Amino acid sequence: MRNLLIAGLMLVVGVLLFGCAPGANEKSFAGFVMAHVGEVEPLTTKANLAYWDASTTGNAEDYDKLGRLQLKIRQIYSNPRDFALLKELRESGVVTDSRLARQLDKLYYGYLTNQIPPKLLEKLVDADTKVQEKYNTYRGEIDGKKVTMSDIYTIMTTEKDVRTRELAWRASKQVGDVIVADLIELVKLRNEAAGKVGFDNYHTMSIVASEQSIEDLDRIFAELDKLTKKPFARLKAELDGILASSYGIAPADLMPWHYHDPFFQRTPLVYELDLDVYYKDKDIRKLAEDYYASVGLPVDDILDRSDLYDREGKYPHAFSTDIDRRGDVRILCNLQDTERWAETILHELGHAVYSKYHDREEPWLLREPPHSFTTEAVAMFFGRLSRNAAWMQKMLDLTDARRAEVEEVSWKYLQFQQVLFARWAMVMYDFEKQLYADPDQDLNNLWWRLVEKYQLVKRPPGPVDAGWASKLHFTTAPCYYHNYMLGELFASQLHHYFVHKVMKLESDKNVSYVDDQRLGKYLRAGVLGPGARYHWNEMIERATGEPLTPKYFVEQFVK
Repeated sequence: MRNLLIAGLMLVVGVLLFGCAPGANEKSFAGFVMAHVGEVEPLTTKANLAYWDASTTGNAEDYDKLGRLQLKIRQIYSNPRDFALLKELRESGVVTDSRLARQLDKLYYGYLTNQIPPKLLEKLVDADTKVQEKYNTYRGEIDGKKVTMSDIYTIMTTEKDVRTRELAWRASKQVGDVIVADLIELVKLRNEAAGKVGFDNYHTMSIVASEQSIEDLDRIFAELDKLTKKPFARLKAELDGILASSYGIAPADLMPWHYHDPFFQRTPLVYELDLDVYYKDKDIRKLAEDYYASVGLPVDDILDRSDLYDREGKYPHAFSTDIDRRGDVRILCNLQDTERWAETILHELGHAVYSKYHDREEPWLLREPPHSFTTEAVAMFFGRLSRNAAWMQKMLDLTDARRAEVEEVSWKYLQFQQVLFARWAMVMYDFEKQLYADPDQDLNNLWWRLVEKYQLVKRPPGPVDAGWASKLHFTTAPCYYHNYMLGELFASQLHHYFVHKVMKLESDKNVSYVDDQRLGKYLRAGVLGPGARYHWNEMIERATGEPLTPKYFVEQFVK
């Protein structure tokens, strides 16, 4: 997942524009941008460092520092006079230089989403920081013993005792009840802020300000729902038969804790082979480091700055962060020698290379992806390899016989994972739309209606709790999750283009990219290097020959 500070402040652009005189032109605008990047760049770096320190230590002082920096940055963007000038410049069309025009767009949306009265802004940042701190430092309990998320993942992927599995699943959700009241208050504050700038709610504002369209997103998700519904039902019925047999129950009796992920967003490793076997006792860090070097995207410096292993008080998941847009790129993980964590480190390093290899000659404002989902795409492009048999053979030194035994199963895992994730993303997208439309509704039951509809998972018996709020994205990356699905679409589009246009192959069979330096060269030139130089869809068209389309994802995975 991308830098959670940036995701949490994703509508704040890292530059300050001071007031300018009436009749400002392109030349004066360029001067303002240059001067004011110098003002805000250090603040952004300090905020990123504060988030890193808070995430790696769990110290309350670091969260307090983070909150103060976030507020200071957002106060800059709440200046109504500056926003009026930006709006005038944008509407007048006097800024014609393409790089300056892109920076103007980013500034405009950054200011638009922060036209919030000072008192409300302060309440919003305080509430946001409070929820993040509670979430990040909370640990669930099993029979009175505190457990980490790594403990929970281990139990849910290996434990055979159903009672222990249920307790672990419930422990993963306990933080939801702890933070839900504060989270709903935060949702209402976000909606209040959105209303101040003319939007019906925060969800709508977030989509518009990220240069996307709710209509387009609704269309894409409706199309994916239609195309994946039957394949998912078939794949899940097969999975349910295997799971039920292993627990000695009927498929109809399966509960959420029988699956291997608290939200059933990953495929349980229950087919003929357990992929974790192939990663046991492997150095996951070295695997990732060696692979990225082999495709011309060295990451050794990134890993040297990173925090990779679990400990008390540390943020329990994973993310990548670009501290300063000048080369200080890091990832945070909690590595174990499992397929899940192999996928995770490959994924996070995908984000990291996007940050590392932007063109430093571009203006500071443009030294980032054109959209968050494009960096998700690169992360997913690489993360998928942990279940690619050709990649596994080369990187894990499998014999031909072992590669053959894993190939069919690894493809099944990969295909099901992609279809499953599409269904899971539908839950998140639909729920957040309805959450922000009416935060006072019965959200607990709404959540389970959507889980039953899209994922075909039965709700547990008895009253439902606020376990949905334990999904970290509601707190740290609101109205963001749909970008993961768009990332999957773009990842498949990149894969298709590289296989057929660069490698000039008829099929992607046996493609792993190991030792193919052309991959790094292609990505650096067409995707990573330009940063935000172009609008996201223009960048995609330049890199692949056509705008974003779901057809290659469907072609690759929906059989």
